[in-house]
Amino acid sequence: MNNAAHLIDLARERGIMIALAESCTGGLISAALTAVPGSSAVFDRGFVTYTNAAKQAMLDVRSETLNAHGAVSEQVAREMASGALARSQAAIALSVTGIAGPGGSDHKPEGRVCFGVATQAGTFSETREFGAIGRDAVRAATVTHGLSLLSEAMIHFSPLS
Repeated sequence: MNNAAHLIDLARERGIMIALAESCTGGLISAALTAVPGSSAVFDRGFVTYTNAAKQAMLDVRSETLNAHGAVSEQVAREMASGALARSQAAIALSVTGIAGPGGSDHKPEGRVCFGVATQAGTFSETREFGAIGRDAVRAATVTHGLSLLSEAMIHFSPLS
């Protein structure tokens, strides 16, 4: 079973709705979930917020956070996930923001992706370094890791813990 189908099954078993906030993947995670038959029972919505202005307008990411840490940061990933949760009917939200490439810098290299997961109980974030493996490969690795991270969070999900 693929990761998206597994995640949909987990959400259905637990009666949990999902929301996504995607930047560097441009909706690829949403597309992976909605490719699964029956996903409408558990996938509420996805936000594609590629620009900083979109992150602010759609997810209420604070300009202070963007200015202090940049769009590719765990702080922004947490605010994106929290914003998606607040603006949806979901009980759990995943966010991704990163540098798919080409490009990057010594400070924020190509292949760096920050992930956020939010529930009513709080947020979690992590950074993965996929390396300069090419734009398509970074985006594909982000989808795979994002689905796995969300599945893991779903296994341990409790709305109050």
